[in-house]
Amino acid sequence: MRTALRTAIATALVAGVAITAPAFAAGAAFAADGPVAVTTTEAKPAAVKPADAKGENGESTDAKGEQDGTFVRNQILPNGAIAKIIRLGDTHYRAEITKQGQRVGTLEADGHPVAGNDDGTFLVLFETGLTSTWQGNYLPGARPGVYELANGTRVELVVKLGRWTLQTAGSGGEPRVLTTLNGTRKVVQYGKAVLVVEPDGGLAAYVNGSMRQAAPRLVPAETPTPAPAPTTGPVVAIGECTVRQDIPSVFALLTVTLTNDLEKGPKAVLKDEKGKGIVTVDRANPADRGMGLTIKDAGTTTPQLGQRTQGGDTPYRWTAFPKLPKGCEKTPSATTPEPSATTPAPASNTGTTPNNAGQTSVIPKGGVAAGAETGAEGDSTALIAAGAGAASLAAAGLGFVVLRRRAAGRV
Repeated sequence: MRTALRTAIATALVAGVAITAPAFAAGAAFAADGPVAVTTTEAKPAAVKPADAKGENGESTDAKGEQDGTFVRNQILPNGAIAKIIRLGDTHYRAEITKQGQRVGTLEADGHPVAGNDDGTFLVLFETGLTSTWQGNYLPGARPGVYELANGTRVELVVKLGRWTLQTAGSGGEPRVLTTLNGTRKVVQYGKAVLVVEPDGGLAAYVNGSMRQAAPRLVPAETPTPAPAPTTGPVVAIGECTVRQDIPSVFALLTVTLTNDLEKGPKAVLKDEKGKGIVTVDRANPADRGMGLTIKDAGTTTPQLGQRTQGGDTPYRWTAFPKLPKGCEKTPSATTPEPSATTPAPASNTGTTPNNAGQTSVIPKGGVAAGAETGAEGDSTALIAAGAGAASLAAAGLGFVVLRRRAAGRV
């Protein structure tokens, strides 16, 4: 008789007999995240006993029927629907769901859990035959973020490569992926919590054994605590005549380490938030215009650092380098000034006085003083005396040589 019935059904399907629209729509309400067998008016398998043929605890009294499964129990859902649990294998169970006598869906957990959602009523069927069912605890159309469950557990919903991904959320290490959707509903068991992720990002959760149940709560994004603003640090001696000090930079959260060394001179290092050097200026390279750093008086023991955030005419903010320890002061070595272009170099000691003013008198002393004349004319030449050697020349009979330019009109 059963063989004849199956033959008739097969013949009807081949002939194009369509499943009634109400039955198909009802079955879609509990569609699982995998291949689902949705039946309509097909006769119950012989190995599955009717509800009134079960023994204690809702278990079937018939151990046969390996081909079509073994009835396990009836599970009443919060919305009044009934799920008939059937064992098909060690890790293969089916839930046939009816509501008001009509079949509304079928779930098959074959090696992994599956879930159904009927307008906020959830049924999760595990591959072990266990079930979890609840109503509510659902956040439809969730958006990416961190969510906290009723027991305080936190998970994170993100989008990776265009797919919803549920992963762990915590401060320790990299997050661990719990599941990634491929267009269908997914079930995750995380600790005591059972979570269902919908294709639109909707998130539902049930905490086993907890009296408190609630929908996952989006945790507001935590505003990171701003790092404290850098402050001027103490002067630290790092050598007999070397000191160091940290000061704030004109750039927010950055610092500058100033080092003053008697022998090597000043050095300033601009550092980032983690203390990593960005740029350095010192006696050899006292300026970095790109980062707005310059050292003034780099060749002295009292240099200053100038800082600015912009170029152009923006004024520098000056900070003195830390003072050297007492006893380390050194007077800068005197340098010979270069000859001025407007000051003539001194003439060699020839005993000759140049006539720069045009009226120069040379008055000899001693025995030759009587023969001296004062050149008062504007065109007179200078009187050239041999100085101390004149006495020797006079003694030799050479006399005193006087050069004169006679004035016009004089004989």
